[in-house]
Amino acid sequence: MDAVQMQGEGDPKTEDPISYSSSVKKARLQSMLSALLDDPILSDVPKKLSLSDVQTLISLEMGSAMKISILKLDASSFDVAVLNSATVKDLKLAIKKKTNDMEQSQMGHRHISWRHVWANYCLMHHNEKLIDDNALLQDFGIRNNSQVRFIPYVIARASKRHSRRRKHRFFHGLSKSL
Repeated sequence: MDAVQMQGEGDPKTEDPISYSSSVKKARLQSMLSALLDDPILSDVPKKLSLSDVQTLISLEMGSAMKISILKLDASSFDVAVLNSATVKDLKLAIKKKTNDMEQSQMGHRHISWRHVWANYCLMHHNEKLIDDNALLQDFGIRNNSQVRFIPYVIARASKRHSRRRKHRFFHGLSKSL
């Protein structure tokens, strides 16, 4: 029995054939995936792909998802894809993921405080603010190829509703007390 154990320990063929074959398969899959993602036809596919990204892209091709253009404050824009039944919260999550992916690829690791972003800015579509996270995008008339833009706004802490900018409220309160 000791001879069998010693023979198995020193022999590289019997060490761990499963991990070797799985690492080779992963390397092949990764190289095939990177070759596919470099194809110009698949230029809209994110580099760090998740299962939900694949499902959303398939739904977009089948017509059960929509592509929405997000206009930033600097007049640049980017596109996100969400399901037709998406809520404002789903759109915010898609914007967060897309922005984080773009920042990661351009500048390396950089942290964006999304709590700060949503506290100071909101989304708007056709002069209608998208404030309620549970509201459906379709209720605002958002369809495939619609454009949504960021606008500066602040959420009042007490009411959790958007109100005027904080500094205006602050100075307004000072003038009343004088």
